[in-house]
Amino acid sequence: MERPNWAPEGIDIERPSAARLYDYALGGSHNFAVDRELFRQLTATVPDLAAQAQASRAFLRRAVRMCVAAGVRQFLDIGAGIPTRGNVHEIAPDAQVVYADIDPVAIAHSRAILAGNDRVGVLQEDLRRPEHIVGHPEVRRILNFDEPMAVLLVAMLHLVPDQDDPPGIIARLRDEIAPGSYLVISHGTSEGRPEAMAEGVQVLQHRGVPATLRTREQVERLFAGFELVEPGVVWIPQWHPDDARSVGDHPERSVMVAGVGRKT
Repeated sequence: MERPNWAPEGIDIERPSAARLYDYALGGSHNFAVDRELFRQLTATVPDLAAQAQASRAFLRRAVRMCVAAGVRQFLDIGAGIPTRGNVHEIAPDAQVVYADIDPVAIAHSRAILAGNDRVGVLQEDLRRPEHIVGHPEVRRILNFDEPMAVLLVAMLHLVPDQDDPPGIIARLRDEIAPGSYLVISHGTSEGRPEAMAEGVQVLQHRGVPATLRTREQVERLFAGFELVEPGVVWIPQWHPDDARSVGDHPERSVMVAGVGRKT
């Protein structure tokens, strides 16, 4: 397979990544043939997967707007992925933003797009090492941990297996942020389509992409130490919809749940 000229050296272009799958689902162009082929395999089990990715992106927009309306002016977006339209700094142009991701393609393109923007930082780091994120000098330069912020974990935590202790990761992040801060989560679940999602997970894991689906109750427990904003953890189109039509007739057909919590 020919290496695209935009691909950073050292990237295995024969190995798919969650960030590039998401990029392709959103109509982006920074993905490899292996990512596109895996996405086609996934749509054999979840035909509306691209629409589900768009729904997750729409939730991000609504959640950021809610946080801005609540007075939040700084955001830590972990697992932000490859820059596409509708990123946090575009939704909240007056905010201070740090994007953190483990994927080198996402980092390379984020840095290229955001070069010269002093209000926005980009960090290559692993969510499983939260202390390396919150303690990084660039993060501390841009974000004031004495003031409320929003921590965004959108379509991220289902990539973290149970053995890596997602509740513990969130607890360490929670302990670093000020009261009045928000936690934003969207998370894959099999509750609406158990058979299709179980098959999709097998496809992902077979290609080396981790996936751990969780129930709504399990996702609610990730908000320990936060007060859930109404309506709590719900199907992703049901969280503060722009209008009734955007919810659709069958929100339970969503493959994701979402919620926002406030640290008291």
